[in-house]
Amino acid sequence: MKSSGVIGKTLGWVDDRTGLVAVTEHAMFHKVPRSAKWWYVFGSATLMFFIVQLVTGVLLTTLFVPSAAEAYQSLVYIDEKIPMGWMLRALHGWSSNAMCIMMLIHMTQIFLHGTYKFPRELTWVAGVALCVTTLGLAFTGQIMRWDANAYWGLGIGAAIVDRVPLAGNWLRSVVLGGPDISGATLSRFFALHVFILPGTAIGLIGLHLILVLKGGISEMPKVGQPIEPETYREEYESRVKKTGVPFFPDAARRDMVFCGAALIGLIGLAAWYGPFGPGPVPSPTIIEVAPRPDGLFLWLFAVLALLPPDTETFLILVGPPVGIAFLAALPFLSPRGERAPSRRPISVIILCIIVTALAVLTWLGETSPWSPVMKAWTSIPTPIEYVRHRSPLELQGAIQLQYAQCRNCHSIGGEGGKRGPALDDVATRLSWDQLVRQIQQGGGNMPAYGKNLSSAETEALVAFLSTLDGGALPARIPGAMERQPGRDQSPTADPRADTGADTGADTDADTELDSDTVAIR
Repeated sequence: MKSSGVIGKTLGWVDDRTGLVAVTEHAMFHKVPRSAKWWYVFGSATLMFFIVQLVTGVLLTTLFVPSAAEAYQSLVYIDEKIPMGWMLRALHGWSSNAMCIMMLIHMTQIFLHGTYKFPRELTWVAGVALCVTTLGLAFTGQIMRWDANAYWGLGIGAAIVDRVPLAGNWLRSVVLGGPDISGATLSRFFALHVFILPGTAIGLIGLHLILVLKGGISEMPKVGQPIEPETYREEYESRVKKTGVPFFPDAARRDMVFCGAALIGLIGLAAWYGPFGPGPVPSPTIIEVAPRPDGLFLWLFAVLALLPPDTETFLILVGPPVGIAFLAALPFLSPRGERAPSRRPISVIILCIIVTALAVLTWLGETSPWSPVMKAWTSIPTPIEYVRHRSPLELQGAIQLQYAQCRNCHSIGGEGGKRGPALDDVATRLSWDQLVRQIQQGGGNMPAYGKNLSSAETEALVAFLSTLDGGALPARIPGAMERQPGRDQSPTADPRADTGADTGADTDADTELDSDTVAIR
């Protein structure tokens, strides 16, 4: 009894200084609409998965080495040497995906039921910000694996940032910590993933919960009960007072049952499928890798692969900011009116279109190769105008263009892959030395071919690319390539190239071409 008295006095002293007891009691026992049942459990499940993220993330931070030289091996060490280390990583990875999915379902339910309307506008805005932060956590988490998928994902992300007008190069350096992906890049993303984004998420979750308590949990929408800001608060408080039930234990019971089932499912997924990655080692020289993001970003992966080149930059840079801004502004654009889905057919149709598009794009991202055209060698011949009147070395470069599968990612004459820029005018954008460096070292989302092409093959390829200036493709002067400043006056071509006399090379080449295309096989 004495102990109980001491505890009571201690709690009273703390409550007197902080008001925590009163706040806790209000949060636990405030009344909610009786109709707020199983549709309302997804927010609690999202919070539960976030807590799993925090706990497992803190434990992993004590084992993970955020160094470019050691990050990959530290993950292998956790999986193979630490008891149940693989399970720890699996729980962290699967809870990340589960958190994002639950949040998206939660926001879909809120949109479908019109819960974002008055007086819960700021609750919705905080939720949108929290959704963006959660997706950021998922993306930076993939980078932490520091494998080939992480490397190429960063490359693609850097290429997107680089498209920003005027400030693209500067922003790319800020994101990567320099001109290229390096140890500084990993350090920056580690700080984002471990400190900045989790701190932001915790703050937004706290704000979101405060706003929920302030505005109350909305009842299920009913036909004929539109939101009228002038009278809604009074009507809502009256209904809740008469027919509402305490959050605990009535509503909390459903939350606990659903969260318990979700947690069991999470443990099952983690035990059955194991952790995500790490995949192949992060090396720019590995061309054969087929990088793709985690499931949540496969739709974006497909969009980037399928967008036409002339719309790609605009849609990539403008689309996401406009979409996020529209979502944040939604409650202010439609603060009143009917909430029932049957009375909001346009909203339902828009939601169906978005869900269908995301599902289709996710499927395409999962089943399609990382480059949209992977059979360029056999199906897309080089147009004749791009090889007519070329020197033997330049013709050999045209052959090498297809041997190296460059058309998988780059188009010529409007045909080929869309992952990289079109090559029609590449000679106006890059000098001879820049072309050599790009082919050998890679950069952005392009692999490095330095270990896969001989110097002769590289020289032939660059010789051909240097003829692509986007103009009318005038006849080349035989041997012009040999007069490149600073180059050997007699470059060595690939043994397969015809290195005979320059005179007559154009004529010989033309006789081997059909009237439409060069089908190199």
